[in-house]
Amino acid sequence: MSRASFYRWRRPKGPSPRQVRHDKLVGEVTGLFKKEEGRAGRDQLTLMLNNNGVDVSAPTVGAIMREHGLRAARTRAWKKTTEQDPQAKTAHIKNHMLDGHGKRDFTSTVPGTRLCGDITYLRTGEGWLYLATVIDLCTGMVIGWSMAAHMRASLCTDALAMARDHGRLACDGAIFNSDRGSQYTSGEFQQWCAGNSVTQSMGAVGVCWDNAVAENFFSHLKTEFYHHQTFASRLAARTAVMDYIEAWYNRRRPNRRAGGIPPATALANHQARDREPVAA
Repeated sequence: MSRASFYRWRRPKGPSPRQVRHDKLVGEVTGLFKKEEGRAGRDQLTLMLNNNGVDVSAPTVGAIMREHGLRAARTRAWKKTTEQDPQAKTAHIKNHMLDGHGKRDFTSTVPGTRLCGDITYLRTGEGWLYLATVIDLCTGMVIGWSMAAHMRASLCTDALAMARDHGRLACDGAIFNSDRGSQYTSGEFQQWCAGNSVTQSMGAVGVCWDNAVAENFFSHLKTEFYHHQTFASRLAARTAVMDYIEAWYNRRRPNRRAGGIPPATALANHQARDREPVAA
């Protein structure tokens, strides 16, 4: 008998430690993918597993997904251009999302101080449902939203009012960035902001990158979830969108802006640090 044959004979029977680990990772990846209803892709699953104490790399997660035919739900989002009001008085509104070198800066280190928002259209069996959002640029959390069958200025003020009423706006004032849609340039919206210590910020006309964070959220909403379902009524759509925002996007979905953790976790961490006593 050759030496190699002898050692093969002596080798313990059963799967190797490497195979055992791989099988465990397969269970972790496929189980989490199913739990999140196919919304999480390779990078999101990797962050979620790492945050849960499972040490795994993105290439390994990707290989397991390919091996088991798993692919995150993604479709191209439908876009509608912003409708501007040529009569709007906006000369006094500046772009506050620029750094000292004039480059776009959508960062923030303090929750509730720098925000952005936009409006999107959602199709239902009863007609369009319009969604307005308010996003915190520090945590990436959707801190306010409003949905209605119309897209009047109150749709946008209601979203900001929700953020205010839940204590998500900084007490000493906040900056809110939007596009130049007629709702945000209206006298009603400007008056609401002035009365609630909110400084408006707007980019250039026709430059979508000046409100990229808000549009990026709508892309996730539609490609991960909305375009894969049909809603017979506005009520059904409202319920599903609220579940996406609160149960998935804010509380479970890893967010790069929050450092790879869910926005609600990032906000809780900020609040915990603020409550820590200052050393004498």
